[in-house]
Amino acid sequence: MARYERCLRGDFDSLLEQLHNGILDGSVSASYEDGSDYVNGDVRCAVRVYERFSYVGNNRVSLNLTLLGKGEEIFLSAITAGGSQAVFFKLNTFGEEAFLDKLVELVEDLETEA
Repeated sequence: MARYERCLRGDFDSLLEQLHNGILDGSVSASYEDGSDYVNGDVRCAVRVYERFSYVGNNRVSLNLTLLGKGEEIFLSAITAGGSQAVFFKLNTFGEEAFLDKLVELVEDLETEA
């Protein structure tokens, strides 16, 4: 399992759309599995789950993306899972790390553009 967390500033809807599109465009095998949205006053939460095939591990890995926002303050948490073929412990986390690395690059590119 790999995790990336970051505090950001900006428009919640725009960031969510850019991350969603960037994840799907970042891999030919990436797919959007499901999501959930919650609003309470000026606090918003969006959860998205993606999967993609890892050629290195010859299996599928998932990415859970959570955005929590209040005004222009946004907290991003991304956690990957899967990718190991072992029964009792993880032998191969390359696929998870590669999936997360694509998201990190995307976030850093968006911050550079801002």
